[in-house]
Amino acid sequence: MTKTEVIAKGLTRRALLASGAAALATPMLSRRAFAAPTELTMLAWYGHAEPDIVAEFEAENNVKFVPKYYTGGDNMLGLISQSPPGTFDVILSDAEYVQALNAAGYVEELDPADYALDEYFPEFQQFPGNWQDGKLFSLVTRFGFLGVAYNTDALTEAEAATYNVFWAEKLKGKVGHFDWHLPNLGQMSLLNGNPAPYDIDETAWEAVKEKTMSLRPQIGGFFDYGGTFSSLNDGQMLAFCGIGDWITGVLEKNGAKVRTVIPEEGGLQWSECFSIGKGSQKADLAKKWIQYITSAKGQAKSAQMAAYPALIPNAKGWEVLQAENPDEARRQGMTKDAGNVMDMIRAGRIKYREWPIQQDLETWNDFWSEYKGA
Repeated sequence: MTKTEVIAKGLTRRALLASGAAALATPMLSRRAFAAPTELTMLAWYGHAEPDIVAEFEAENNVKFVPKYYTGGDNMLGLISQSPPGTFDVILSDAEYVQALNAAGYVEELDPADYALDEYFPEFQQFPGNWQDGKLFSLVTRFGFLGVAYNTDALTEAEAATYNVFWAEKLKGKVGHFDWHLPNLGQMSLLNGNPAPYDIDETAWEAVKEKTMSLRPQIGGFFDYGGTFSSLNDGQMLAFCGIGDWITGVLEKNGAKVRTVIPEEGGLQWSECFSIGKGSQKADLAKKWIQYITSAKGQAKSAQMAAYPALIPNAKGWEVLQAENPDEARRQGMTKDAGNVMDMIRAGRIKYREWPIQQDLETWNDFWSEYKGA
């Protein structure tokens, strides 16, 4: 063997040894980047598992979300009831459905000490629906208000500042409904002067039905999520019941001449909450996700969700949003200015959307089907 061959052979052997030693010395965190990501299943409204919300968390934790999207709480309950325990690692539900999820044994109990509840506004630290018998089962992550959605070319803000505008002659056939009984009938109940729109006796319920039926000749259609967007965007509908900035905010930012106002009769609050699915084999990762999305950084991201914007309950999240996107913070009313969204809540102008208390849910649903068919 020549001297050159001996040197080459030695170099090759040392290179192999060095590479092997380097591999052994590589920290576990670095090596994990080469492993296949862990899949985390999410049951949610559209948008919650899209890249603008989850990409950072996925990259930091080597996770890949697998979403199952739904529209409406009843649809969500149906999907869970038809799936084996453990199918969904994280579940996003509207607050009024959390107790149903808990009663059916679909969600795990949470430890309050795991989450930054001290950063939340006081009104959201013991949020209705999140707790039962002193135990935490979900965490509210975002919310919004429902009022009168309107085309700004067709109506002024002053005209839209009452639910009575839906009966305006110029809107005949141009009023749309988001096809879900709870927000629409809740608004009719507010219009009728009920201070607790979902806690009404039979006399008040009959009056709500009568008032709602009187609106039927004005209605141009009942729309799902996509249909609501398109019919407002193209001017097919000039006013809408049952929705708010969660839809008009997206359209307005894209140039559509639409807006939502909270009318003089008051507005409704929708609230979205995250839970850990019962039987999840990845509960630790699911907990980590909820910690992330309820942190100040995650909250600011959630407020600006591309699919639909929202208000956030984390006070420090407001500060992050104000620094990152002051225009959006002002647009949504998440500033220290007088009249901000927390002032509206504290003034009593906003009522929680919830299940009916003196009637069962099926009674409201049956009437809604009757109304649509009238």
